[in-house]
Amino acid sequence: MTLSSGLRRCLKGLRICVALVICAFAAVASPARSHEVTPTIVDFSVSEGRITLQLRMNAEAFVAGMDLDRLANTEESPLSADYDELRELAPAEIEPMVRLFAEDWLNDLSVSANGPVELALETVLIPDVGDTTVPRTSTLRLIGSLPANARSLRISWPTGSGGVVLRQNSVEAPYTGFLKAGQRSVAIPIGGGAVGAPMEVLADYARLGMAHVPARGVEHLLFVLGLFLLSPRLWPLMLQVSLFLAGQSLTLALGAVGAVAVKLAVVEPLVALTIVLVAVENIFVRRLHYWRVVLVVVAGLLHGLALAQPLTHTGLPPGAVSPALVGFSLGVAAVLIAVVAVAYLGVRLWFGRHPKYRGRVAIPASLTIAVVGGYWLVERLVL
Repeated sequence: MTLSSGLRRCLKGLRICVALVICAFAAVASPARSHEVTPTIVDFSVSEGRITLQLRMNAEAFVAGMDLDRLANTEESPLSADYDELRELAPAEIEPMVRLFAEDWLNDLSVSANGPVELALETVLIPDVGDTTVPRTSTLRLIGSLPANARSLRISWPTGSGGVVLRQNSVEAPYTGFLKAGQRSVAIPIGGGAVGAPMEVLADYARLGMAHVPARGVEHLLFVLGLFLLSPRLWPLMLQVSLFLAGQSLTLALGAVGAVAVKLAVVEPLVALTIVLVAVENIFVRRLHYWRVVLVVVAGLLHGLALAQPLTHTGLPPGAVSPALVGFSLGVAAVLIAVVAVAYLGVRLWFGRHPKYRGRVAIPASLTIAVVGGYWLVERLVL
């Protein structure tokens, strides 16, 4: 066997392996919305020397004992079966468990204001079992007394609790920030005035956007992979990705500020449909056509509306809406562009012009993506 023939066989085997990897990714990447790990939202305010914190959280994940720092999806945890059972419990059944969990957990959630502030659990509000396709959001209300001379406070978020969005209420220029588990906030003036500089807000929301994609945005990843698979030429890929991100950013901003309101039950089946259409077109079309451009723009608009939902849930900081929107959009875009770049450098740059690229990479991967998108479409319309 000559060196050149051996190299060709190695490259052939590598192409097949890459195709299988892409197909496997598409096959297993079904976004089970009921299992997504989302950041906790903490709204806090100070009045008459007392601090009140309202925590909107996925209480079942905490009660189950999951380490949320390492999870994007609760199904990745060996405790996922316990979590699913807890989600089926009525509020009266799970509330005692939440209170028991909070007794120990509050020792790690610390507030300091010229010394430690002792927190107590005042109320627990757990919604009835409803739509099991989304996590149930419970509310814990904590209270604590501040020293009379306190002018600022810091909040430390416990290890193992995932991310948290801190939002100060009832003051001018309120503080809004994002903490990872184990981090401590900056000193927050009790009377307000700690609104972050535009670049700080942008950076915080960029991290939120980047964290959103692996946790809840697998459908967006599959769509851009579908764009990648159309043609081995670079400029059609760049044009499609640019148009998609532009449309996505537009409706993301409009949806987040409330200028456009579309129910998620309407948007999500349409998002799945765009994945099917772009993947099926890859199988029958070899180059970019005008209708593909229209499809990509419309898809970007729809995907942006879907992305606006978690951002609306998190909220935008008063006085810093624009940096937050730009940061979140940039965070999402950075992950999607990184995926496309890795796919291009790892697959197309080497094998894109090989005569069997479509048959061994583009078509099998597109077919798999179409099947997954079709499953999501049926699931969201019927199941």
